[in-house]
Amino acid sequence: MSLCKKTGGQSEMSLLQVTCDRLRSTQSKNGTTMSNAWPHSRRGRGHRHKDQDRANRELGIEQKVQVPHGICMTMCPANELRQREAQNRLHKFEMVPGTERDRLPCADVLRVVKEYSRPAAGKDSTRPSDLRPSSVLLKTVCYLVDEIAASNTFQPWTEVYSFVFDRLRSVRQDMIIQRLSGPECVTMLEKSVRFLLYASYKLCGQPLQYFDPRINDTHLQETLSWLLECYREGKHQHQEEFQALSLLYNLGSFHAMQHTLQLPERIQHSSAVQLALAVSRAHLERNPVRFLRLAQRLDFMQVCALHRHLLSCRRDLLLLYSHGYNSRNCRYPLQRLSRLLFLKDPLAAELCQVHGVNISGEWIIFSKNSFTESPSRDLQCSHMHEPVDDEKWNCNSDGIIHSCA
Repeated sequence: MSLCKKTGGQSEMSLLQVTCDRLRSTQSKNGTTMSNAWPHSRRGRGHRHKDQDRANRELGIEQKVQVPHGICMTMCPANELRQREAQNRLHKFEMVPGTERDRLPCADVLRVVKEYSRPAAGKDSTRPSDLRPSSVLLKTVCYLVDEIAASNTFQPWTEVYSFVFDRLRSVRQDMIIQRLSGPECVTMLEKSVRFLLYASYKLCGQPLQYFDPRINDTHLQETLSWLLECYREGKHQHQEEFQALSLLYNLGSFHAMQHTLQLPERIQHSSAVQLALAVSRAHLERNPVRFLRLAQRLDFMQVCALHRHLLSCRRDLLLLYSHGYNSRNCRYPLQRLSRLLFLKDPLAAELCQVHGVNISGEWIIFSKNSFTESPSRDLQCSHMHEPVDDEKWNCNSDGIIHSCA
């Protein structure tokens, strides 16, 4: 069913490179960009210190930059803890149990986490007493992701997301100020990426006051970009996994594909990256049948990275079949189409109906004249999060976040 034919003698990698070249030439002619931009770094001045220092050395200018080092050994500085307790600004996850309804709830020293604070004029954000060292930051991230986000005790999850998202942002702020790097930095970024990817899947379709996908995407791209930069400095245990997640999340991006093709052979030939490349190739070739078949081989975290592309791919499959099986006397089994769409029969039937595809009992009647690319009503991506294999795809937060730790 592929709309793009293979040429004899070309390897899969060569075809991917040719496709990328065509995409680049098309973009330059039309002056357009890919729908999903590659994660450019937006972490401020601290993020660019290496390039700046290198440029200064080339000019013969000696710079002595004094990088602050944190000495705060708790998850929240003592000054902030006292201030927030006195101002009644503690989150309910940070209060001593039983004091939540008091006029001024008591702070649980072991659970209070430094909140994110925007840089402001006259405010010194580099005081060592307010900065947490690498070991404390790693402990904080593990607490937020493993004990808060992955717990079934704290509900609702929209509030869990808001709390963890803010505190992880504060962690990254401390990391940037201290210009941290190394294995501990990589571990913190990996856990943050997993949390943000899972949130993009679990909270998809929630009202904007609870979850803003654009803001989540911005922070996910920045964190992912930082993580990929760290991978250039040495070998890391989970590098193949996150290189694949990056490509799947930025599906359709020329820069993401080019980055993946330039990876060392050891990483590029790993099973996770090879599967991600195959999915990306099917997407670039506009081959929805192969795309959805390959999607069934992904693990849950990879599905979280890919899920925002599934609805449009399913629409493309219905469009393709509406032209290929356009006949009054042609009937297509609903059960077989459900397997192709990787959905349960009721959801597959509902997807057909919103796109104008007629259903007669257990049979589908395709017609190119009745098909509508724009659904007759708003169809949320989250509504299609119930595929055939519930056990594999619909994991709870505890199972998926801990299994990826």
